[in-house]
Amino acid sequence: MQNRWTFETGTPLGPVLMSSDGEALTGLWFVGQAHFGAGLSPAAVAGECSVFRETEALLERYFGGAVPEGRPALAPEGTDFQRAVWDVLLTIPYGETRTYGEIAAALAHRLGRSVSARAVGGAVGRNPISLIIPCHRVLGAGGRLTGYAGGLERKTALLQLEGALPR
Repeated sequence: MQNRWTFETGTPLGPVLMSSDGEALTGLWFVGQAHFGAGLSPAAVAGECSVFRETEALLERYFGGAVPEGRPALAPEGTDFQRAVWDVLLTIPYGETRTYGEIAAALAHRLGRSVSARAVGGAVGRNPISLIIPCHRVLGAGGRLTGYAGGLERKTALLQLEGALPR
């Protein structure tokens, strides 16, 4: 699938850029974050792509403090392993966290083979749909706050918003 449309919108933590193939969300990044959608630039086509309107409404509810219900159609591009990790991330409930090791164990159970926490970390870091595929809910061993492509300040703010970290 190829990104055909992009749209930029604001959030309390800075602008985000969305990309879509016209049917599903293929990317959502904080502008300037690591692994940002290279080569993409915003285009005012929100009216032509309902997934952008749906995602923007979801982000407004989320940043307004409501537990988001549902999500737009997602089509993240990545390897089979990355997509398997992102599928596990989608199971982490709002306001909860998991460690890389816990995700590796869950994935190992699903795949029937050993999976390293380091390999999981690499896939988490390449998540192309931040916020909706909740990579911010992943912590290091012992619950340590570790890397987030959007920055640790944003990760902290997101976890505080969800009540997973004290303010």
